[in-house]
Amino acid sequence: MSIDRETFERATEDELRDVSVPDQVLAFLAAYRDRAFKATEIARQLDIDPDTVSTALTRLKSRALVEHKSAYWALTSDADRLQSSADYERATRLFNEQLGPEDRDDWEAHAPAEPHPSVVSDEDTEDDTS
Repeated sequence: MSIDRETFERATEDELRDVSVPDQVLAFLAAYRDRAFKATEIARQLDIDPDTVSTALTRLKSRALVEHKSAYWALTSDADRLQSSADYERATRLFNEQLGPEDRDDWEAHAPAEPHPSVVSDEDTEDDTS
């Protein structure tokens, strides 16, 4: 599988060894940004299980990084969306390296007992109108 030149320049050897399936799919679609592919073709080209590729494509679509029409998938044409996703992933990787990955149990242990004042339930709204 090929990667774009920017990834090649900024990534460490460890990062290049451990490229995730969604990243591989994105890189493939970026390399052929003027085309759309069926999931099975992407899987065959990357030598990855088709079900794994389909799952990755669905997740990438939910993040608005790929577009889907009929049986075909393509990289989003929204360059700003792609850049903001890449920036977020770089920042997350940097923070995880410096501070360690987040622990959901720690977040829940420190969560306030009461909801934030900006969070209004339907019940609260009904009380205000009575």
